[in-house]
Amino acid sequence: MPEGDCTTYRAEYGTAVSEAEAEALVTGICFKTGPPRVTGVELEWLIHEPDRLHLPVSPARLEAAYAALRALPLHSLITVEPGGQLELSSLPAASLMECVSAVSADLSLVRDRLAALDLTLTGLGADPWRPPSRILHRPRYDAMERFLDRTGPAGRRMMCSTASVQICLDAGHEEPGPLGYGRRWRLAHLLGPVLVAAFANSPVQDGRSTGWRSTRQAVWASIDPGTSGAPSMEAEPRTAWARHALDSPVMFIRGLDEGHEAPWTVPEGLTFRTWAGSGGPRPPTRDDLDYHLTTLFPPVRPRGHLELRMVDAQPGHSGWIVPLAVTSALFDDPQAAETAYRTVKPLAERACPPGAPAAPRSPLWLDAARQGLTDPELREAAAACFAAAAEALPRMGASAEVREAVAAYAERYVARGRCPADDLLDGHLDGHHYDHEHEKGILR
Repeated sequence: MPEGDCTTYRAEYGTAVSEAEAEALVTGICFKTGPPRVTGVELEWLIHEPDRLHLPVSPARLEAAYAALRALPLHSLITVEPGGQLELSSLPAASLMECVSAVSADLSLVRDRLAALDLTLTGLGADPWRPPSRILHRPRYDAMERFLDRTGPAGRRMMCSTASVQICLDAGHEEPGPLGYGRRWRLAHLLGPVLVAAFANSPVQDGRSTGWRSTRQAVWASIDPGTSGAPSMEAEPRTAWARHALDSPVMFIRGLDEGHEAPWTVPEGLTFRTWAGSGGPRPPTRDDLDYHLTTLFPPVRPRGHLELRMVDAQPGHSGWIVPLAVTSALFDDPQAAETAYRTVKPLAERACPPGAPAAPRSPLWLDAARQGLTDPELREAAAACFAAAAEALPRMGASAEVREAVAAYAERYVARGRCPADDLLDGHLDGHHYDHEHEKGILR
């Protein structure tokens, strides 16, 4: 689901928006409630030559590859991240299996076309060898880099060297209960560290172990807190998100000169609330508000639907299916959702303790990224959640292949307090070679 699809305004985008209007728009639009019916996934991949993950691929070669991929008859949208990572974003699907089938078919076409170009995809949460190098030089990314550089090098790592599995689910019912939007919002933030730990897959950076099982998550925790942090869990979700969005820093102000693009400015210390109160170089428009929302990257982002952004890219051709299936089951099956919420509710003391930084910088989120499932509390929660998901998947019409994949993952990793990062630390990421052999027997 590409950037910018969270808000759609009936009024002209060029109309100036006041602080009150901006808060009302965000409050009214970014949680679209109703029975959960739709599932989506966004898959990011590192692209490289087979068995040469350490070597850069030239921008010209990448551009030729992307042009070839865009010519394919795909159901999913193909986009490119600033460092050349490939992203495949599914259309909203009416069921888990519809999503799995459509994206699997698209990935097969993509891999075949890349193979003909002597390129391949690898699912790792962070590039283990290549330094961050931006290949997309567009005003958005130029300005984003300038903004993120103010808090250190993590911003460039985030833009150019990370990859994820992002799971998109409906916001939920307006009414309370296991499928109500308030419960699902809180569940997402308490389940988030469990998903980080269970699917951590990025322990190496610059050819060395980082001490984190999810270096990707550590990178996200190191960028500007106003950009990547979660809102308060104490307030009602719509109110909390609207306040957070308006109080977050404006990353950049797009330049317009009589309808033509002009240099973008990167203000310092300017929130959207201040800008809407005439604190910027010009009054913000509704289009500016829409664009501002695309520059906020919390672990759970409300864009009408809920976008869960905490899962590392996964190994294998089909490794992404397991986090998608488990998360979908824990949110969309009422029985599993209730079990999951009871399981993770006690984690709130560590996930969002009073006075502590918000996710992804709170104690539990950092422990999940560093320790994975060696953390006893996270391991116990993951085991219960995987069991609940396994029971729910047949009720959701999941295929035998998907159910077996979830069961195999639970046996290989969750039951043993492990995650894919542990395989890499055991030597499956050696020298300049990524050993795909460790993926066999789980997902083919």
